Amino acid sequence: MRKYIITFPGQGSQSIGMMNDLSHIPVIKKTFNEASEILRKDFWAMISSENKEINQTVNTQPLMLTAGVATWKYLQENNLGSPSYIAGHSLGEFTALVAANSLTFENALKIVTKRAELMQNAVPNNEGGMAAIIGLKDKEVIDICKQEQGEGVLQAVNFNSPGQVVIAGSKSILEKSLESFKHAGAKRAILLSVSVPSHCKLMEPASILFSNYLNQVNFDMPDFPIIQNFNAINYNNIDEIKLALVKQLFNPVKWTQTIQFLSKKEIDIFVEAGPGKVLTGLNKRINKKASHFSVNNEEAINEIFLQLRND
Repeated sequence: MRKYIITFPGQGSQSIGMMNDLSHIPVIKKTFNEASEILRKDFWAMISSENKEINQTVNTQPLMLTAGVATWKYLQENNLGSPSYIAGHSLGEFTALVAANSLTFENALKIVTKRAELMQNAVPNNEGGMAAIIGLKDKEVIDICKQEQGEGVLQAVNFNSPGQVVIAGSKSILEKSLESFKHAGAKRAILLSVSVPSHCKLMEPASILFSNYLNQVNFDMPDFPIIQNFNAINYNNIDEIKLALVKQLFNPVKWTQTIQFLSKKEIDIFVEAGPGKVLTGLNKRINKKASHFSVNNEEAINEIFLQLRND
């Protein structure tokens, strides 16, 4: 059979009704119920009716972790639990650690909840922001950030795919910079609806507290190699795995580099396990020759098996 990798999405893929097409599958609801019991929040109710709660960082992070783990368990039930590699985008790294049996689901839920609280508290409300820059090269975005930041913070933080970079930093500087990106030829330069400027230097104080918290949690060596965001490589040491999770808070997500690394490993089937199709869209732009799937319904399982057997 051909090799496949499973990727787990992070914040930004959440939406009302996002698990509807898998809601009749017992392991999906069971996983959501387990998360609700651990954190005393009804996550299924949160995604089943119109509300703003799912976009609050302290809810989004455990919610997306739960959705990813539930989808992973569904894949396991269908004999798709033996990938060559796994990777997660930002928050999705913690889902990957659960899938690889490095973290228990309960510990991961508590970790991402703490992570969300620390990130939210690191920057006062309305003082940080993020924006998507579409249509410029990575270096162009980096250079404009350096020119515009002055004594504040403005950084390229998510290298999502060629021509798609997310920036983060001080909100006032970020908003003023959007015209410079457009003037440089960006097709779009748009503010994102987020309350936390993730992966930039403003998160460094939070990372220190997060490191102290992680040091108290037991990790096991992963069953599968996890390509982590910080350096787009996998580590064979638990201390290095933890350090990469800490550094991820205030350093860029190297998603383009991650998919390029995996493509060189002769991985040609990419499976997104979790709500939405954000990573599938990015992965297609990075590796146009591979087969890409999003597990949002039962039909996806059959399609993946057809590709795996197509030698």
